[in-house]
Amino acid sequence: MVSILAIRIRGSAATPWQAQETLTMLNLSKQYNAVVYPRNDSIIGMLRKVQSYITWGELNSEGAKALISRIETSHGKLNDKIIKEKFHSTDEFIQRLVQGEVKLSEIEGVKLPIRLHPPKGGFKGKTNAFIGAGGEVGYRGEKINELVKRMV
Repeated sequence: MVSILAIRIRGSAATPWQAQETLTMLNLSKQYNAVVYPRNDSIIGMLRKVQSYITWGELNSEGAKALISRIETSHGKLNDKIIKEKFHSTDEFIQRLVQGEVKLSEIEGVKLPIRLHPPKGGFKGKTNAFIGAGGEVGYRGEKINELVKRMV
């Protein structure tokens, strides 16, 4: 199984209540929030329902390494000390996160969702058009990791 990373690109102005409710269930209530989910049919269905407000794709180890630096805990940033309480190393944690074996919500003290910055260099397309039409929202596949690196 693989992990899915979803990032909310658009804000909440003029969002229909059904889409806003789904975004809240996905824990993507604000712009530039990110969440990591294990891949399953119910999550994919919810992501497709709100794909005009988010971008999503498969997380890899490079994207996960970049994302870890932005994860907040009740004691500050997620660091090696907190990771080594449950895992042997940071690399093992990243590998298990990418494979969908670990949920960030199960780690004690982790604050979700993950807050990101707008991408360095700006978005390359329109934020209200889909990827295939020269925009930024929708399914990206592996290219989500490039966006994460620019947003950290």
